[in-house]
Amino acid sequence: MSSTETVTETPNTEILTHPFLQELVRQIRAEDSYGFYRNWTDELMLKPFIVSREAKRKISVDGEVEANTKGRIQLFYRAIAALVEKETGLLSQIVIDLSHEGFGWALVFSGRLLLVTRTLRDAQRFGFDSFEKLAAEGEKLTQSGIDLAKRFPEVGNL
Repeated sequence: MSSTETVTETPNTEILTHPFLQELVRQIRAEDSYGFYRNWTDELMLKPFIVSREAKRKISVDGEVEANTKGRIQLFYRAIAALVEKETGLLSQIVIDLSHEGFGWALVFSGRLLLVTRTLRDAQRFGFDSFEKLAAEGEKLTQSGIDLAKRFPEVGNL
């Protein structure tokens, strides 16, 4: 099974208006230089982020991390950085360091301030059980980054 196979969940349409999911859609569209996703709905663009527990178990962690999965990880953390930047005004960037085995780090930083740090394990299985869990995790990480940026703005401006 490829990690690009996803769950066919029909989400509550209200969850698709969640600010984090809307930013994630903006990030996906920003990467679409050829207009491939032009006619896609937000739900269809976000579906690759939804992977059931059963589907995750079927994804082998022995092989390389697929390029699509790496891209989803990068888009997820870029959405967090963009929301932190919008809220605080501090330029935020990301760094993803991922080994071929699926282990590594995801960092969101501003200046010398690390806003979000996450250890990545079994990146081949990156995904969330539902749109609600995707939105909740994104919101949680975004809010923790915003809190740090507001607490230490002088470090974020360096």
